[in-house]
Amino acid sequence: GNVGKAALEEQPPPLPAQPNGGAPGAERDGAGPRRSTESEVYDDGTNTFFWRAHTLTVLFILTCALGYVTLLEETPQDTAYNTKRGIVASILVFLCFGVTQAKDGPFSRPHPAYWRFWLCVSVVYELFLIFILFQTVQDGRQFMKYIDPHLGVPLPERDYGGNCLIYDPGNGTDPFHNIWDKLDGFVPAHFFGWYLKTLMIRDWWMCMIISVMFEFLEYSLEHQLPNFSECWWDHWIMDVILCNGLGIYCGMKTLSWLSLKTYKWQGLWNIPTYKGKMKRIVFQFTPYSWVKFEWKPASSLRRWLAVCGIIFVFLLAELNTFYLKFVLWMPPEHYLVLLRLVFFVNVGGVAMREIYDFMDDPKFHKKLGQQAWLVAAITATEFLIVVKYDPYTLTLSLPFYITQCWILGIILVLTWTAWRFFIRDITLRYKEIRRQKQEHRHDKDKCLSNGDGHSALLDEPSGSKLRDRKL
Repeated sequence: GNVGKAALEEQPPPLPAQPNGGAPGAERDGAGPRRSTESEVYDDGTNTFFWRAHTLTVLFILTCALGYVTLLEETPQDTAYNTKRGIVASILVFLCFGVTQAKDGPFSRPHPAYWRFWLCVSVVYELFLIFILFQTVQDGRQFMKYIDPHLGVPLPERDYGGNCLIYDPGNGTDPFHNIWDKLDGFVPAHFFGWYLKTLMIRDWWMCMIISVMFEFLEYSLEHQLPNFSECWWDHWIMDVILCNGLGIYCGMKTLSWLSLKTYKWQGLWNIPTYKGKMKRIVFQFTPYSWVKFEWKPASSLRRWLAVCGIIFVFLLAELNTFYLKFVLWMPPEHYLVLLRLVFFVNVGGVAMREIYDFMDDPKFHKKLGQQAWLVAAITATEFLIVVKYDPYTLTLSLPFYITQCWILGIILVLTWTAWRFFIRDITLRYKEIRRQKQEHRHDKDKCLSNGDGHSALLDEPSGSKLRDRKL
């Protein structure tokens, strides 16, 4: 590990041009020196068939497929079937265009086309959400039947509260039945979810704040959604400590390994041994380079507001998962719910990297990245759908003690923000001005006591040295 880290700190020789779509973030294209949080990358610059653009090949295959459908297939007389088929074909053509022509993002492994694909899926999903938003509540719910005929039917939510005894002496067969009842498929989902979120955020404190804050949100909103009602030990022991905490711990260990790893890449045909070739194929699914995130929320007001905004969007996206399936009548185990989570796993990492680059290097990244923009738009649109489809549930008033707790928390955050970025700076500036005035008065008095008219100029270097020592 130490050898690998030392190797990353060495100055490499000049590298050849990167292959098509390779290593955004590793090569800065002359825009400035590499940031201290970025790893050094060694690449022999091999440009194989795997990395070359295939725009003409994709266009030829797409044209052949459309020609086959037009000339050799007989169009069915089923209007609903043709409508579904036409929409799917339109989406596939758009995905083919985006995968070959869209702008590359910050990630290049396993292949830039993979991330361009998810960028185009983001556009399709946002357009679908806009379409649902412009329907009536009844039409929107019934439209889901076109995707799955089993949807469009109101489904009861499961209540996780009930009997909260860890040891139930009244049950002679199994006193610990309450614990076993909670060990469902959501337990590994919590663990893997927070493992992947840690790889996205790359900061232990932010992950723990989001994890704990979401449990407080479940406490606050359990009067709106029944499945937020959980036992205290389900909230804090099973969720925060075991599932979320263990996922965050494993994620931080993975981040530590990725930050120490030596990023040295060779073309597959330049590796002489079969073992080396297999290892190279496996490492194709690891990052090309690595950037350690240093959020530093207290360093400036801009970064503090940005970190608060990231936490807010994360929590809103988490809440949208539960509220969307509630207002669109989708059961928790439905494949659309799982597909949405898979979607956010793939686009979330790219969005976080683009947000960090926009915050940390604004001279080079002058605008917010395309994937981050889409994720923010998708999260906002999902929330608007929830507001439109079930305003009654959202407007159920919070219990009084919950409202008091949130008001107190908001006041504490605003007070700390005002003190840290306004009152503290004004106080420090006032103290510095007063100190300079006292030094000036002391120098003037010394001049008068010595009787030298020019001694103020002679004493100026000593005063500067004194100020330097104090600073």
